Amino acid sequence: MKYSKKAAAALLSGVLALQGMPVLNPSAAEGDLLVTDFEDGDVKAFSKRGDEDTSVIASTTEDAHSGKTCMAVTERSQGWNGPSVSLESLGCKPGVQYLATAWVKMKWYNTVRLSMQYTDEDGEQHYDNLAQIISDGKWVQIPVTKFSYTSGMKDVSIYIEGNDKAEMWVDDFSLTAAPVYEIQKDIPSLKDVYADSFKIGCAVTAKELSPKSTQDLILKHCNSLTLGNELKPENMLNQKATLAYLEETGDNTVPQVKLNGAAKIILDFCRDNDIPVRGHVLVWHSQTPFWFFTEDYTAEGKVVDKATMLKRMENYIKGVFEALEAEYSDVNFYAWDVVNEAFSEGGGPREPGKYEDGNGSSPWVKVFGDNSFIEPAFEYARKYAPKGTKLYYNDYNEYISSKQDGIIKLATSLKAKGLIDGIGLQSHLNVTNNHTSDPFPTAGQYEIALKKYAELGLDLQVTELDCTYDDDVANGEKLQAKYYSDIMDAIVKYKDSISAVVFWGTTDDQSWRADRNPLLFNEEYKAKPCFESIIDGIEYTTAPYQEPAKKTTTTTTVTTEPSADAALLRGDVNCSGAVDVSDAVLLARFVAEDSKAQISAIGKKNADADRTTGITSDDVIAILRIIAKLD
Repeated sequence: MKYSKKAAAALLSGVLALQGMPVLNPSAAEGDLLVTDFEDGDVKAFSKRGDEDTSVIASTTEDAHSGKTCMAVTERSQGWNGPSVSLESLGCKPGVQYLATAWVKMKWYNTVRLSMQYTDEDGEQHYDNLAQIISDGKWVQIPVTKFSYTSGMKDVSIYIEGNDKAEMWVDDFSLTAAPVYEIQKDIPSLKDVYADSFKIGCAVTAKELSPKSTQDLILKHCNSLTLGNELKPENMLNQKATLAYLEETGDNTVPQVKLNGAAKIILDFCRDNDIPVRGHVLVWHSQTPFWFFTEDYTAEGKVVDKATMLKRMENYIKGVFEALEAEYSDVNFYAWDVVNEAFSEGGGPREPGKYEDGNGSSPWVKVFGDNSFIEPAFEYARKYAPKGTKLYYNDYNEYISSKQDGIIKLATSLKAKGLIDGIGLQSHLNVTNNHTSDPFPTAGQYEIALKKYAELGLDLQVTELDCTYDDDVANGEKLQAKYYSDIMDAIVKYKDSISAVVFWGTTDDQSWRADRNPLLFNEEYKAKPCFESIIDGIEYTTAPYQEPAKKTTTTTTVTTEPSADAALLRGDVNCSGAVDVSDAVLLARFVAEDSKAQISAIGKKNADADRTTGITSDDVIAILRIIAKLD
């Protein structure tokens, strides 16, 4: 594929819009440029997804989104069929954050998704949805999405798929290295601010942890970490090994457990930095494969009886703790969520069925008929958990009175039998409550819930805190700051009953609620007004920031320190020692007078890439030509 000035101009306009549509595809930090506006008719960077994918991928002049040419994907026989791009073939690297987007048109109404495929260290395939949008026969842009991958992930690719076999057209596909931001070192550490009250933690996934800035953010502010997905049953259960064990022994009560590579990346980080871990979660209706509940360990099998399921539950819980003890005996698992979200909003059991059936159906209830599986889960966790590990029941909407009743009744019973240590209050909150006048819950309602749970005499942990607001709400950040402050005031009021407050994620863009600005830090790792609001008025002492010591871990990090020769390199705007797309992005934002785009004096000299007087948008295009090796 050839470089085109059209692509460079499109990148500039997209960057200036900050969330716009860039139409080039630079690879990794080395900066090899791949233009994907298809004007030259070249589609060889894209391939179908294996021999069973019937897609025919070709260029066409039929109704392009921009210019005269786009890519057509025809003869698709399954929804997963579609164009795929190998990240490794483009020179992408683990630990680097990328931005991806494309314009897509489906033949008829369809959900179109940008997804990632990779192979883990055990040879198993994984598929993650990155972004999606609906096309009703017209061109739509898949939202710009930020992602990264870890060193343990192989054969990594991103691809476009739909709900069914409708024909697909793709134009202006873009994969760029995301700008690299450092954390703010001159702000207080949250773990220091609240040192006299409770632990401060966050949840993180292995991919989210890859960038060095995320690691630095956690090390500065947190003394507790929760693995977002990696310890959930879908990631701990090994179906292949379980089927092999069944065939060898005839015993269908011993599901096999694995400690996956993604979990190890996070646990290595916790071990090397002495960060205590909240285990999440042992027993849950969601993110637990249905084969775990069937006689032959297949998704289509008949569910087992209660006695068999109890044995499986015990052996699974035992297997999880044994796997962690074998490799991470030096990690402090100070808390575990034993059972998660077992109650309906009315305070009773969930509906029986596959979770995939919808309506939050529970396969545990399908086997047991009710919530009688909860007590044995705590019995087994108490039996096999490391000494000193506290055990919790965890749920959301814990401030709704009907659900409170069910949780309190359960906790009271388990406490009397010495099986439970505390209650996990998820606290996924809504500042603007779909544009109504009051948030949900109000800070007053939340405080009433804290009071009720505190009266049980059990430990409380706020396990998944985030507070959302919609972009189109006036003064959203200000409302969020006030709400976060009120919620944290209520939590501090009951600090004698609360041992940890855990935010569910690190930065807004990496949150599961990314479209609603839920967290304390934005995508540039900058503290938002809500960060300031929750430390205002609290007396604390904090040590001066020190760069974290280098650790020996399996996590790949990105080096951002300038090289000795950076000042001599034309186009090296950020003084990283290399010229890549992040230089073009930074300069485009600087030209657009973005106050957050700061360039050093040396960077400004390097930024004059076209060697004319002054820094202009022409220098952005000149840098892209340097990256494409055309200049």
